[in-house]
Amino acid sequence: MKVLISGASVAGPALAYWLARHGVTPTIVESAPAPRPGGQAIDVRGAALTVVERMGLLEEVRAARTQMLGMSMVDNAGNELMRSTEHTQSGGRLDGDDIEVLREDLTALLATRTSDVEYIFGDSIRAIHQDADGVDVTFERGAPRRFDLVVGADGLHSNVRRLAFGPEERFAQHLGSYVAVFTADNVLGLDRWQVWLNDGEAGAGIYTARDNAELRVNIGFMSGPLAYDRRDLDAQRQLIADRTAGLGWEIPRLLKAMWQAPDFYFDAMAQIHMDTWSAGRVTLVGDAAHCASPLSGQGTSLALVGAYLLADELARGFDGALVRDLDGALGRYEARMRPFAEVNQALATENPGSPASEESMERANHAITL
Repeated sequence: MKVLISGASVAGPALAYWLARHGVTPTIVESAPAPRPGGQAIDVRGAALTVVERMGLLEEVRAARTQMLGMSMVDNAGNELMRSTEHTQSGGRLDGDDIEVLREDLTALLATRTSDVEYIFGDSIRAIHQDADGVDVTFERGAPRRFDLVVGADGLHSNVRRLAFGPEERFAQHLGSYVAVFTADNVLGLDRWQVWLNDGEAGAGIYTARDNAELRVNIGFMSGPLAYDRRDLDAQRQLIADRTAGLGWEIPRLLKAMWQAPDFYFDAMAQIHMDTWSAGRVTLVGDAAHCASPLSGQGTSLALVGAYLLADELARGFDGALVRDLDGALGRYEARMRPFAEVNQALATENPGSPASEESMERANHAITL
């Protein structure tokens, strides 16, 4: 059985790992020319810890954790309003089981577990035509190929979802803000520390990375939906610069570094809500199916758990060549995953402008049993 997976971030490689373990042949296609650098700190929590443990990655993920010592919140003049050595804004309690890790460190570890999987970088799917026996896929650059199943693991702005289900506008729910993430030198001299600033309609969070050599800058603003070119990074940088121009403290200095950052990323805080994640021989996993947004703190865990469940249900009906009752397998995957996705999506809107409560996070972390 041949499965094409679109997307090489977290859900895609995790799914490829499990499919290969079950004897299925996965291929991953990724529009970027190489693994994407940079990105924010992400969290592996609850059931997702079970998934990485079963992948044999738990100790390596723990070794790569961000090792934060605490956080401060400052006002627009840089005056410290509070500090904590018990929790951080991005990772929660420091004495808990959850693991905070940089996105590219987790994706690199997943790549080591899928070294025998075919990766196609610098290409994307142009068209999908399916029949009762398979899916004919046309690529933007490569030759057409036929697969038994196509999986969209390609994020909030999923190309597979657009081709199989329709335009993004049908499923996206804007959450009222935009954020940029980029890397800068540690010009602030922070030591395994986070600093957060919120000044009305704009705010920022800065934390160290790479043994304090770098800063990861998260900066954003409140806004309704905006029309902008997702391919024009300089226009996005200018949007951030304009909308956060009123921020003080060290933000102007960091905004200057933004213009040279090679890993600049900008996007809306949004969720995806769909009635179904499958259409024939096409299905979705991770953010493509049920993006919870970074505001939930659960996107990575949802991706890991969803990949595991999808592969598990496909494997249950796999006879060594094909999956018997593919519709049934995809339906069971969705029935198991949807309640978990929904309770985690709710975290993003529980306390607008602030993280969800520890009690809600704990319930969401363990809202599924694998």
